[in-house]
Amino acid sequence: MNPLTCRFCHSPLDHSLVDLGASPLSNSYLSAEDLGRMEPFYPLHARVCSNCFLVQVESFESPESIFSDYAYFSSYSDSWLAHCQNYAKNMVSMLGLGPKSLVVEVAANDGYLLQYFLNEGVPVLGIEPAANVAEAARKKGIETVVDFFGCRLAEKLAGENRKADLVIANNVLAHVPDINDFVAGLAAILKESGTLTLEFPHLLELMENCQFDTIYHEHFSYFSLMAVEKIFAAHGLYVFDVDSLPTHGGSLRIHACHASQNRPLGNGFGQVMAREKDAGLNRIETYGLFEAKVCRVKREILSFLIDAKNKGQKVVGYGAPAKGNTLLNYLGVRGDFLDYTVDKSPHKQGLYLPGTRIPVYAPEKIFETRPDFVFILPWNLADEIVGQMAQIRQWGGRFVVPIPRVRVLQ
Repeated sequence: MNPLTCRFCHSPLDHSLVDLGASPLSNSYLSAEDLGRMEPFYPLHARVCSNCFLVQVESFESPESIFSDYAYFSSYSDSWLAHCQNYAKNMVSMLGLGPKSLVVEVAANDGYLLQYFLNEGVPVLGIEPAANVAEAARKKGIETVVDFFGCRLAEKLAGENRKADLVIANNVLAHVPDINDFVAGLAAILKESGTLTLEFPHLLELMENCQFDTIYHEHFSYFSLMAVEKIFAAHGLYVFDVDSLPTHGGSLRIHACHASQNRPLGNGFGQVMAREKDAGLNRIETYGLFEAKVCRVKREILSFLIDAKNKGQKVVGYGAPAKGNTLLNYLGVRGDFLDYTVDKSPHKQGLYLPGTRIPVYAPEKIFETRPDFVFILPWNLADEIVGQMAQIRQWGGRFVVPIPRVRVLQ
């Protein structure tokens, strides 16, 4: 077997972050017809490069097989939409965007973000590989190219005089197996004076808050600012500022431009870099401490579920996110612990979770069955979900948040 190498700098990947066993693709939801068939499970082992500190998992399936028809639609979280609307207004003001500008979003999903630029009178272009998701964006009036982004597509659009004043890539960098091709494409489609922003879950938050469930096969890499700065610099891009965000359990938004622009360095960059160094992300031995934290949280969650079921209490899930599928498969939880789960997205209702085969219903199911506990799988949206489902307290129902430690909300 050939040794694994870093997908950015090609150094050997011989240091482990955490081994989560074997898991199916986290967005490969099952129909009733699929339940009689075998599901593929793949090793889910996150490793770290000792040269560039990029954390990554091995690729087992191509992006085409994962993302060409996708179950995730961004428009079903109210708090996420509010976050996007606020970002769009700020960027229009900050960059002076108008009718002669162009905003390009890579992995534009269902138009969840570009719709707000369109509302401000700014021309937009979405790039989205999943045809079913892109169709939802087109229905909102958003021009969308159905394709995977990289140098080939970027150079084609640049040749059509479609370079962007603002390039956006939110929560997509982790999904890219060929990271050098992807970042080179970002540089190719960005105007010389343009601005690039990317949002991604922060590796430091993942490690400090034991967010191991955000590791799954559709996420090929996990990023610190240290790693991203090196990757971008290798492709002529300069990270000049960073915002720390609460989204997805703690994310970074980096602001970048062509290195030739030489923009002043913002305070956020230094603050985040200092946090990472203080936490030891520049020392390989730090990464070896993570797995013991994960094992402790696993035991805590299972202890809670075993205790509840031994008392005859009913536990159901809320949400059917990819992170929940990593969590449940790692725990070995099936219908014996979680009767069912619910999700606001009609694209997931009526299906079954991969691996665990737990059925997914509409949220109204909870009010029909009146469970003792609602186990919140998208824990990053706990406040939103608790607000929407507060009625469960009428019969004594309680919410459970599993990450970073098990919490039962009174």
